[in-house]
Amino acid sequence: MKIQRRAALALLLALGCSLQAGAKDPKQIVIGTSAGPYADQVKYGIKPILERQGWQVKVVEFNDYIQPNFALAEGALDANVFQHSVYLNKFSRDHKLALSELVTIPTAPIAIYSRKHRSLDEARAGSTVALPNDPTNGARALVMLEQLGWIQLRTNTNPVKASERDVARNIRGVKLLPLEAAQLPRALQDADYAFVNGNYALASGLKLTEALRTEKISRNYVNLVAVRSADLDKPFARDLAAAYRSRDFLAWTEQHNAGYAKTDYQLAMLAQRAK
Repeated sequence: MKIQRRAALALLLALGCSLQAGAKDPKQIVIGTSAGPYADQVKYGIKPILERQGWQVKVVEFNDYIQPNFALAEGALDANVFQHSVYLNKFSRDHKLALSELVTIPTAPIAIYSRKHRSLDEARAGSTVALPNDPTNGARALVMLEQLGWIQLRTNTNPVKASERDVARNIRGVKLLPLEAAQLPRALQDADYAFVNGNYALASGLKLTEALRTEKISRNYVNLVAVRSADLDKPFARDLAAAYRSRDFLAWTEQHNAGYAKTDYQLAMLAQRAK
């Protein structure tokens, strides 16, 4: 991973930042995010809130899931927004990075779509089902397939680590087609059904409300804002977390993030408002 670390350092230089304390404007927050819906959340939902409080916000978009954590650990970023806790914890452990969750965010869930069928009831023996080939999202798809009654996983299978090896029975006789997550929207042209991550669905023009079934997202897969562990109590981190927890951001979410899984704190605000 030395190449990714060098890339992160190159990003730091490109941003005009320095690892030396005091080199960056103390009222500037540099946030890294994946291109797409989570970048939009930051740019249009969070940035205006922080700017009203006097912060200068710089948003850096990435097209991979490797560099953002290295860039954060090396100091090129103050925070990043693209991952869930399962990924953050494993990446941090594998690479010995001191990164921590700051706050959870509204998350586009994985869901099953079809261009050929209007209902999940139309699945038959031999129907093709495309699903992510990476361990984390593949496990999410397999758990959903079991909930649909299409497969049965082995007893005591860890839902976070489920793989095709854990399929005890293929009840519907469907054919599983593991593909890279980014390719799944295009797989809908040929496959009967496809599981598509929310960010890739939205980027490809799919609407979350078009899904035949949406994941009831678990706490493990709710996306989050990550910061360096040493920065959790710094003013920028407190204000960033407060921006996500604000009623202004809830209003923005309701207008622009239809179909997203809301966070616990947003659900609490909605419940309070309904009283």
